[in-house]
Amino acid sequence: MACGMSRCIDGKVLPSERPEHWMMEVWNPVGIVGVITAFNFPVAVCGWNTTLALICGDMIVWKPALSACLVTVAVQRIVAGVLEKHGFKSVCTLVCGDGPDIGNEMVNDKDVPLVSFTGSTAIGRMVSTKVHARFGRTILELGGNNSTILMPDCD
Repeated sequence: MACGMSRCIDGKVLPSERPEHWMMEVWNPVGIVGVITAFNFPVAVCGWNTTLALICGDMIVWKPALSACLVTVAVQRIVAGVLEKHGFKSVCTLVCGDGPDIGNEMVNDKDVPLVSFTGSTAIGRMVSTKVHARFGRTILELGGNNSTILMPDCD
């Protein structure tokens, strides 16, 4: 979807009901998009957010769940290498640490106008309240249902 979208975000020019007037749609980047991902699907969620943000001209700060840091560091290194090879430096940044410290900083930072959060409904409610209190925007994916059951005979 993002690849296709990148080829058609040209904006629309629409006629107005007023003579010699027109309306124009323009896509403006928001700046920095904060992406906070859960432990169970960190790479895909960040990939979706990153792709859309980059084609719109935004930068990404990715904060994964603390338990998923190793895979996110590996992915970040690959993405950074590809972007740098094509002349883009420091448009995607990874910040690892626990949620109450790093996550709160991102959620409360007015320089991060859009925060994407994937995780529990309870934390999502807090994220939404804090971001909207400073008139920021959110993308929320809450209350996942991808449970895993470990049986006693599991190897």
